[in-house]
Amino acid sequence: MSDVVIPWSPRLQAYNPSTDTERPLRRGLAWDLLDASGLLASAAVSVVDPPRATDEEIGRVHSAEYMDAVRRYSADPIYATEVKALGFGFVPGMDTVATTGMHEAAADVCGAAIAGAQAVAAARATRAFCPAPAGLHHAHAARASGFCIYNDCALAVRELLDLGVERVAYVDLDAHHGDGVQWIFYNDPRVLTVSVHEFAYGFFPGTGALDERGVDAGLGTTLNIPLPPFAGDASFLAAVDQVVVPAVHAYRPQVLVVHLGVDVHHADPMAHLQVTLPALEHTYATIVALADEICEGRLLAIAGGGYNPTSLGRFWALQLGALAGVEVANELPAAWRSAAQSALDVEPPRTMRDEAEPQADAANCERADQHGLATVADARKLLGHEAT
Repeated sequence: MSDVVIPWSPRLQAYNPSTDTERPLRRGLAWDLLDASGLLASAAVSVVDPPRATDEEIGRVHSAEYMDAVRRYSADPIYATEVKALGFGFVPGMDTVATTGMHEAAADVCGAAIAGAQAVAAARATRAFCPAPAGLHHAHAARASGFCIYNDCALAVRELLDLGVERVAYVDLDAHHGDGVQWIFYNDPRVLTVSVHEFAYGFFPGTGALDERGVDAGLGTTLNIPLPPFAGDASFLAAVDQVVVPAVHAYRPQVLVVHLGVDVHHADPMAHLQVTLPALEHTYATIVALADEICEGRLLAIAGGGYNPTSLGRFWALQLGALAGVEVANELPAAWRSAAQSALDVEPPRTMRDEAEPQADAANCERADQHGLATVADARKLLGHEAT
C-alpha cells in the first residue's frame, strides 16, 4: 500500500471554459464514485485543499501578455470579441471561449497540480493523483486551446524542476496529443515528453507526428506514437509496453508525471480509439510498476480527459486503486448507481469493470491495429537516439 495525496477542492468545479454544460456533472459523478467506493477513506489516501496558483507561479510557463489578456477577458468576456483575442486562442463558437472568472478557476486547477508536484518532490507522498479538471495539456505558453486556459501539467513539471528535480518524464496517454506540454519543453533536455494518441487529418490538435523530436539541447527528448483512428488494445498496449516503458527506462527520470486521459476508451464520444477497460487497467498497473522501478515510486498522475459520464468515475477509481495499491471492489455502490441514473436518465453500468464489446467495424479495427503496430515499430527505431 502506498501513500497517495489528492489535491482537490469543490471549487475546482468552477473550471469550464466551454459551452459543455455537462462537464461539471461528469466530474461530480466521478468524484462521488471515489467517495462512495470507499477509496477516499483508505488509509493510503489523503485529500488536501490546494492553494490557488499565484500569477508568479503561472508566469513560469505562460507569457505575461497572455496572462494579462486572460485576466481581462475573465473580468469581462465581452473584451474577448476583440480581434487580438483570436491570437490568444479565444474564438467565439469554438472549443475554448472566454468565461467570467476563468483566470481564477484555471489558477485553482494549476494550484492543485503544483501541490501534487510538491507532495511528490517533498516525499510527503510517493504519489499524487489529480482528478479532472486537471489535465489541461493543450494550453500553450501564449494561447488557449482545447478547453485549456493554463497548462497545469507543464506547471507541475516546472515546479518539480524548480524544486531541484533534474530529470522529469512526462507521459501523455490521452487520446489527444499532449501538444502544449511538448512545445513548452521542446528544447529542454531535463524533460522527456512521450505521447500516445490518435492521429489523423482533421483530428484535434493535428500535431504529434513521429518526426517531432525536440530541438537544440532538447533534440531526442520528444517522442510521439501517433495511432490511427480505430486502433485498439493491440497497438495501444504495444505503444505503452514497447515504446513508453523502454523510453522512460533509458531516460532514467527522478519523477514520472503521467496524463491518464480516458478518452482512448472505445465508448468515449470524443475520439475513435478502441481501447478496452481491461487494457487500461493493465496500463495503470504498468505505469505504477514503471515508477517503482525507475524513480522510487515518485509519480504524479493527472486524470485528464474523459467524456462518457457512466465511465469516467470507474476509470478514476481504477487509477486511484493502482496508485494506492488497493484492490478496487467490482460492485458499484447502489446509492451511486441510483444517483447516476437520476442525473443522467440512463442506466449506469452494474459493476466497476462492466465492459461492452467495441462497436466499431472489426475489419476497420484490424487494419487500424496493423497500421498502429507499424507505427510502434517505427517509434521503437527512434529509441536509440534518445538523449541521455
